[in-house]
Amino acid sequence: MHIGINDTPLHDKLHEQFINARPFPMVVLDNFLPAQVAQALVNEIASFPEFQRSNDYIFAKNKFESPKIEALGTAGRAVKGLFLSEEFSAALTKLYGRPVFVDPDFVGGGLHRGGEGSYLDMHADFSLHPNNSTWIRELNLLLYLNKDWRPEYGGSLDLRNAATGETLSVEPLFNRLVIMLTKDFTLHGYKRINFPPGTFRTSIAAYAYSVATSEEAVANLRTTTTWVPDNANPLKVAVAKVIPQLIMLKQRFFGSTTVRKAYEKKSA
Repeated sequence: MHIGINDTPLHDKLHEQFINARPFPMVVLDNFLPAQVAQALVNEIASFPEFQRSNDYIFAKNKFESPKIEALGTAGRAVKGLFLSEEFSAALTKLYGRPVFVDPDFVGGGLHRGGEGSYLDMHADFSLHPNNSTWIRELNLLLYLNKDWRPEYGGSLDLRNAATGETLSVEPLFNRLVIMLTKDFTLHGYKRINFPPGTFRTSIAAYAYSVATSEEAVANLRTTTTWVPDNANPLKVAVAKVIPQLIMLKQRFFGSTTVRKAYEKKSA
C-alpha cells in the first residue's frame, strides 16, 4: 500500500491560508487519507495491543499512546511512509515557508487514544527535540480517526493563543488532519470526553522540525511541556509552574521517558 502526496489535499497553495489563520497559523484538511486507507487504519488500530499509558502526569487522564504506527499493519506503514517522504516534507516546507521535516521516530507522537473520561489540559509542547539538540519543533500534525463522532462526545481540539487570548475549537472528525504551529504561545488540549463505552478518542500525531543554524537559535528552547490548566485548583496550578524544571532535572540525570518509549521499538 502506498500513499502519495497527490492522494491527499495537502497542496502548495495553502501557505496564505495557514499563515493568516486564527488564533495562530494552522490549516484543517478534511478527507486527508484515501477513504480505504483511513478505514484500514481504523481496523488495524482496533486490534493493536501495544499501548502505554501517557506520562502527562496529573494533566491528562486515561490517555494512552504508542509511537509504533508502523506496527499497526499495512495502513500504518503507509501513513508513516507518507509522513516521512521527501514529497511530504516539500509540501510542509511550502506550507510553512521554511524547510521542515517530520521526526522519523515520532518522539512524543504516534498513536494517541483517550479512554473513558479522558482529557488533556491546555499546554504548549516542548520546543526542542529531547534527543536532537539542533532540532527545533515547528509544526504539529494531528490526524483524527474518530468514526461517527458526535458533538455530545466532546474531545474537540481546543486552541488558544496565549498572547492574544483568541480561541478556536476544532472538531476531531474522522480522517481530518490539523496542521498547526507549535510555539510557546500555541496552547492546545481537549476537555473531558464522553465517548460511548468501549470507544476511544483516537488520533495519530507527528511533529515537524527545522534544523537550528546556531547555538543562539536554541538557547531559550526547552525539551519539556508547559502546562496551563484551565479552572484548576491551586495545587494543580502550583505543580504546573514547577513541573517543567523538575522534568528537566530528571532528564539530565535519568534521560527522557518520552525518548525511551520511541526508541524501544528499535530493539523490539
